[in-house]
Amino acid sequence: MTGFSIDLSKPITALGDEGRMAPADLAPRDGKAYVVGDKSIPLSRRTVWDTLKRTADKFGARDAAVFVEHGVRWSWSDLIAKCDDLAAGLLALGLQKGDRIGIWSPNRPEWLLTQFATARLGLILVNINPAYRVSELEFALNKVGCKALVLASRFKTSDYIAQLRSLAPEIDECEPGRLDSSRLPRLRIVIRMGAEKTKGMLNFDEVMGVGGPAHRLRLDDLSRQLDPDEPINIQFTSGTTGSPKGATLTHANIVNNARFVTGTMALTENDRLCIPVPLYHCFGMVMGTLGCATKGTAMVFPGEGFEAGSALHAIARERCTAVYGVPTMFVAMLDHKDFSGLDLSSLRTGVMAGAPCPIEVMKKVVSLMHAREITICYGMTETSPVSFQSHIDDPIEKRVSTVGRVHPHVEVKIITAEGRTAQIGEPGELCTRGYSVMRGYWDDDARTREAIDPGGWMHTGDLGVIDAEGYCNVVGRVKDMLIRGGENVYPREVEEFLFRHPKVKEVQVFGVPDEKYGEEVCAWVVLKPGHDATEDEIRDFCKGQIAHYKVPRYVRFKDALPMTVTGKPQKFIMRDEMIRDLGLKQQRTA
Repeated sequence: MTGFSIDLSKPITALGDEGRMAPADLAPRDGKAYVVGDKSIPLSRRTVWDTLKRTADKFGARDAAVFVEHGVRWSWSDLIAKCDDLAAGLLALGLQKGDRIGIWSPNRPEWLLTQFATARLGLILVNINPAYRVSELEFALNKVGCKALVLASRFKTSDYIAQLRSLAPEIDECEPGRLDSSRLPRLRIVIRMGAEKTKGMLNFDEVMGVGGPAHRLRLDDLSRQLDPDEPINIQFTSGTTGSPKGATLTHANIVNNARFVTGTMALTENDRLCIPVPLYHCFGMVMGTLGCATKGTAMVFPGEGFEAGSALHAIARERCTAVYGVPTMFVAMLDHKDFSGLDLSSLRTGVMAGAPCPIEVMKKVVSLMHAREITICYGMTETSPVSFQSHIDDPIEKRVSTVGRVHPHVEVKIITAEGRTAQIGEPGELCTRGYSVMRGYWDDDARTREAIDPGGWMHTGDLGVIDAEGYCNVVGRVKDMLIRGGENVYPREVEEFLFRHPKVKEVQVFGVPDEKYGEEVCAWVVLKPGHDATEDEIRDFCKGQIAHYKVPRYVRFKDALPMTVTGKPQKFIMRDEMIRDLGLKQQRTA
C-alpha cells in the first residue's frame, strides 16, 4: 500500500463520551513492531447494566431491537421493562450474583433479554454454541458449574430438549427448578423458550411473571453493588489440547470493547445495525448488542440464523445503515437472487470479521452494497474481542489489505520465535495487553498461564506483521487452528474425538483452502491393522457428537503419516498434498 500518510498531529477525538473516533498517531517507534492505542478517551467504568440503562434513559421511545422473523419490535424503554421482569423472576428462583447461567439458543428475543437481565443481577452468562452436541454441552455445563440453563426447544437439526434429556433423564421426574442429575450435578433450573410445556422445565414467559414486588425492590440495590472488574460472561473457545476453554470476561472488558468498535464506525442513535451473526459469539453480543447499547443504535435481527435473503430484506425494510458479517455471509448476500432488486442504499458502514477477507469481496461490499465505510476487525474471544480495526476514513487499499490499527487503550507487539520484539515488517506472534485481556480461562489456571505471560501479554497464536504506519496484517497462525466460515476449528480437538473411533489408530486434522468457507476440515487417518472404513463412516461417527463445522469434509486413509525425526506430524506436507490432489488454490485474502 502506498500513497497514504497520517497527520500525526491529529489525536483521536470523540463527539461526546461515546462518540466517533478519528485517526491518531498510532505508528510504531524505534523501528519496533510495537504499537499503543490512543488513551485520550478514558475507559468506561460502567457495568453492562449501567450502560444499557443510561442509553434507555436518553432514547427511551426509539427503536432498540427489531426481531424480524418473530415480529417483535421493542423500544429502549420496552427492553428495560422486560429485562426487569426477567431479572425479578430469576431472583425469585434463587439465583444470586456469581451463579453461572447458560444460554443455548439461536438469535431469539429471549437471548437479548437474558443477556441484560443476568447482567442486572451479576449472574455470569455462559454462552453455549447453538451447534454444540451432547458431549460438548455436557462438558460446558459441568466445566463452569451452571446452576441454570435457558434453552430454545430446537434449531435446524438440533433438538435441544432431546439432547438435554439424554444427559439428564431425571428431568422428566423432577419438579421444575429442582433438577438432581448424576451427569449434570450442578444444574438445578432449566428454562425453555416457547409456550409448549415440558416436564421438569419452566417456561421463559412464566419466569418473567414470577418475581414479586419484593424482588423488584431489590434490583437497583443489587445492580449498584456490581463492580466493572467482576466477571459477567463466559465464552467457550476450543483449545489445541482438545477440550473447550471458558474465556472469562468482565463488564469492563466487554463494555469498553463494544464502545470502541462502534465508535470507530461512528455509530449513533440514528443508526440501525443489522445483526445476522450469532449472539453466542462476541461478534453478536459484544460488538453487536452491547455495542448498540453504548450508542443507542437500533439492533435489527433478520432471523434465528443467517440466511442471505432474510438478511438482505431486513436491511432494505428496516433501512439499516450498518451490517455485520463474516466474509462468507457477504458472499452469500452478494450472490443472492434478490440482491439486485433490493434498495440497500441506506447502508454506510459495518464490520467484516471472523475470517480472512477476500479482497474482491470487500470491493463489492463497498461498491454494490453501498457500505463505503465498512471496516475490518481482528481479535479473539480472549481479548473481548477486538484489538485492531480499520477506520471508516482509511483508504480502501488499507481496508482490503490489513486489519487496521490498534484499538484505544490496547498494546500490541509482534515477537519472534526467540521471544524478542520483532522489527517493523518482520512477522512473528501477535501479543496483546490491556483492559481487553480476559480474566483467564474458568477453573483452568494452567492453560491461563500458557496464554497470558507474567507481563500480562495475551499470546494469540496468530502470525502478524505491523508496518511503519501501524497497520497490521495477519499472515498466518502459529498453531494449527483453521477458520471455516468464521468458526474457529482446532485440529487437536477433532483429532481427540476421532481417536475414540474403534478403527482409528492415528489421525491428523488440518485445513485446506475453500472458496466458500475460506477453509475446510480435512482428516488423514491411519486405521488399525485388519480394519477397513469409508469416508462416510468417519463423518457419520462425528455427526451429532461434535459441531457440524468441525466434521471433516475430506477424509483420506493413509498407511502412515509424514513425521519429523522427532515424531512431530508435518501438517504442511499433508496440506500441500491435499491441495494438489483436490486441485485447489490459495485464496488471496486481506
